[in-house]
Amino acid sequence: MSGYVRNLAEQARAASSVLAALDGAARQALIDAMAAQLDAQRDAILAANAEDLQRAAAANLSAAMIDRLKLDPARLSAIADALREVALQADPLGAVTRSETRPNGLLIERQRVPLGLIAMIYEARPNVTADAAALCLKAGNAVLLRGGSEARASNAAIAACLHAALRAQGLPEAAVSLIEDPAREHVLELLQLSDLIDLAIPRGGEGLIRFVAEHARVPVIKHYKGVCHLYVDRAADPALALNLLVDGKASRPGVCNALETLLVHRDIAERFLPDALAALAARGVQVRGCERTRALAGEHSAAIAAADDSDYAAEYLDLIIAARVVDDLDEALAHIARFGSDHTEVIATEDAATADAFVRRTRSSAVMVNASSRFNDGGQLGLGAEIGISTTRLHAYGPMGVESLTIERFVVRGEGQVRHAESLTNRE
Repeated sequence: MSGYVRNLAEQARAASSVLAALDGAARQALIDAMAAQLDAQRDAILAANAEDLQRAAAANLSAAMIDRLKLDPARLSAIADALREVALQADPLGAVTRSETRPNGLLIERQRVPLGLIAMIYEARPNVTADAAALCLKAGNAVLLRGGSEARASNAAIAACLHAALRAQGLPEAAVSLIEDPAREHVLELLQLSDLIDLAIPRGGEGLIRFVAEHARVPVIKHYKGVCHLYVDRAADPALALNLLVDGKASRPGVCNALETLLVHRDIAERFLPDALAALAARGVQVRGCERTRALAGEHSAAIAAADDSDYAAEYLDLIIAARVVDDLDEALAHIARFGSDHTEVIATEDAATADAFVRRTRSSAVMVNASSRFNDGGQLGLGAEIGISTTRLHAYGPMGVESLTIERFVVRGEGQVRHAESLTNRE
């Protein structure tokens, strides 16, 4: 190994101690300054992104990948706004989450502290460069960023803005370290640094997640694939369910919280499916369905391919959806348990008992009742931004914001208490 990544990690680790010692107002000012730099350097960032998009087109990257890669003035403004929202959030550091006094007089507190150095490994999505930096810094952590080669110019331009803000605040640039060399050997080196890196978060396609999980010697929280389901219950409002379907599948199909499978109760299928399939066809969505779905498709039946298990397990990230008619809630839940990825599940129903049962019996990191799957997003759920959506059941599950980048420790306050009386024995 070259030692290139270790050198970056050592510098970032040292910078993490500086960040942890800052007060909340200083970290807020730093993130506000980063947002201002993004606004000031908008033209340079968009020019760099145009270079990346040109290379992506020449490399025939998928439409979903290009959509994740693309920046425009509105998206760039949204990134800066997300940073400002993170800056305004309550400071998590030092927060006492629990306090109790033991019978012996000891005051036991649980207090939030930074994790230390966080490694982000991600594809496309240049917004992650800014979002991850802001969230980590707000929580008093340093961050080591390794973006995909397809976004290298965009990532470098954004990182330059973040470094300018760090310099202006008199803080070490190493607090936000970008691995600019795209060689894969550097990812392997990073994943071995268990003495320096406290947590690695991979964010990208299934192949990247598996690679990181298989090679890491550092703790990993996986932002795994999103095989998200909409279950239309027998008691659903058909118009409401149709809106959830169209928004969840067609508004932005290349993201992890887009719908990939539609499940419909048999008692409402004849009324709901023809309109649903027509709405999907009108938006260019291909459907792969079970035999009962195809039988109810009417004029759209010829366009619906027969679905098999591979279709129900797929994260399409495209204008494609799998569909199935189920006999009841139990069959819908069994399907989700078999094919789901613990990301997002949605139920459309007017029956409160059925909704409650769906919530209780699904494992996913987010469960939506009569609301679009597209709301499983840190910004939409009040986190300002997210560093990822954890589908790993560790200390964080679901969208990870500032609080998820801290950990609780014990602080014990006493008045000289000792555990054993013989500790006080005078010996001559």
